[in-house]
Amino acid sequence: MEKHIAIIFAGGTGVRMGAGLPKQFIEVYGKPIIIHTLDIFEESDDIDSIYIACKEDYISKLKKMIRRFDIDKVRQIVPGGATGQDSIFNAVQAAASENPEDSLILIHDGVRPCIDGKLIHKNIEIAQKYGNAVTCTAMYETPIVSEDGVEVHDTPPRAKFYTAQAPQTFRLGDVMQAHLKTREENPSYDGIVDTCTLMKKLGNKVHIVSGPRGNIKVTTPEDLFTFKAQLDFKNATSVFGIDD
Repeated sequence: MEKHIAIIFAGGTGVRMGAGLPKQFIEVYGKPIIIHTLDIFEESDDIDSIYIACKEDYISKLKKMIRRFDIDKVRQIVPGGATGQDSIFNAVQAAASENPEDSLILIHDGVRPCIDGKLIHKNIEIAQKYGNAVTCTAMYETPIVSEDGVEVHDTPPRAKFYTAQAPQTFRLGDVMQAHLKTREENPSYDGIVDTCTLMKKLGNKVHIVSGPRGNIKVTTPEDLFTFKAQLDFKNATSVFGIDD
């Protein structure tokens, strides 16, 4: 039976948040952001197991949190790396040591807690059909190209632009091979910001899954405020029986 695995990377330092600790450990309504994120994969019937790459100094802390909040699907927590892609590679290696290469892995930011089980299911459906799936939202603002950050040099058609988010879903073996090849030729992952970029630079076709605009990555104090607002709205709709 095909395995569905969540790969969560949570190795950030939280410099832009200015909170004095990694942003994934900031508590929102009594629960760290990383736990809000893990809860979604824990509660999804589509997910069999979870592998996490975490800032090494915080692994012990995260293990205690996982026990406290009854996250049962976590199989391994491995140290993060020098870059986000190093962290992902470490977690993918851990998953590869225990699972078949045709497993589907859903690669997700530990500080992207505003998804739901429907989006997870949709990623898996598209990946089963096409071999991969990347959550994206259409761009609603005007895209600007500037060569110097001072002058507008081009305003390309908005209809062609999307923003890549997460989850990003691929076959475990495909991602493993992509990382190994890239680490030989580009060990510092220059120009590679996510798994979508990694796969495209190697010439792979990548397919889009339409995601919600509220699927933010909590990086700044403004993002934190937005996340709290989304939780407030979710709780309100639950109390009043409103279908969101």
